[in-house]
Amino acid sequence: MRPTTAAASAAEAHVEFPVRIGPARFASPYFAASGCFGYGLEYARFIAPAELGAVVTKTITLEPRAGNPMPRLQETPSGLLNSIGLQNVGLEVYLRDKLPELRAAGGVPIVSFAATTLAEYERMAERLAACPDIPAVEVNLGCPNVESGGDRDAAEPRAVESITRAVKQRLAGKAVAVKLTPNTTDIVALARAAEAGGADAVVAINTVTGMDIDLQRRRPTFARVRAGLSGPAIFPIALLKVWEIAGAVRIPVVAVGGIAGPREALKFFMAGAAAVQLGTMLFSKPELLAEVRAGVRDFVAARGLQHPHELRLPRGDAPGEGEGEELET
Repeated sequence: MRPTTAAASAAEAHVEFPVRIGPARFASPYFAASGCFGYGLEYARFIAPAELGAVVTKTITLEPRAGNPMPRLQETPSGLLNSIGLQNVGLEVYLRDKLPELRAAGGVPIVSFAATTLAEYERMAERLAACPDIPAVEVNLGCPNVESGGDRDAAEPRAVESITRAVKQRLAGKAVAVKLTPNTTDIVALARAAEAGGADAVVAINTVTGMDIDLQRRRPTFARVRAGLSGPAIFPIALLKVWEIAGAVRIPVVAVGGIAGPREALKFFMAGAAAVQLGTMLFSKPELLAEVRAGVRDFVAARGLQHPHELRLPRGDAPGEGEGEELET
């Protein structure tokens, strides 16, 4: 289903700092992060899907998944631990029921998907390739909350390259972004492997692995012990990873992790990000998108620039190069 005229007009009203990733063009560099915006309509009374450059769906798997046992969420200082376990309706139900609703609302989908075997990745890519309403996908190679696949398997560059190549060969007409785990000793090697496999972009970062302990029950809070930490607490980690990756690959880097306002988005652009994803803070701050848009717009205009991409810092030898300005947002 194509967007209605009203929905399409609403989307056009939010064209600002367009970005291109591979064969896909997005009206703005502000995306909703996977897992934090549902299937695209759950936040509609706060943020219309058409207001975003793209909505990265919650991760879809070939078959439906019930997810991990409760509890699944635990707040931490400046962050959130989650052990959702990729609960989702499965690929066919998503394509039949969820995708048409998002498109009708003017939302631009980036379908996040995950699998446990190379054959599953290939099968899902072939199915997604047949859907004209999907301009881009995000291959989730960094989820720490599942028993098979997840960040443990995706911390090996050869696996990242082979999965990326298999997916891209079947989705040649769509943008393929690969989401990387920070739970590795060398995320740059993973980014280079994704690039070698034909990725149009890399997404950095997925959640940082952590845990919590229930003091009253005297046992780990989560059934699987490990959980993924997101939110403002991980922003400095994400910023460094984006900086490192942007200096090592030629394809765009989409930054995600800890954006709480325009300052973090601006720093990601300075580190070399082509686009940013808004995530955990949306749960408590649904006005986040409006704040980020206005703050970035004002900062860019005050410096006589045309696009936040022009904020990217030079990669010179001087240790203080590019420093010295306050982020007055």
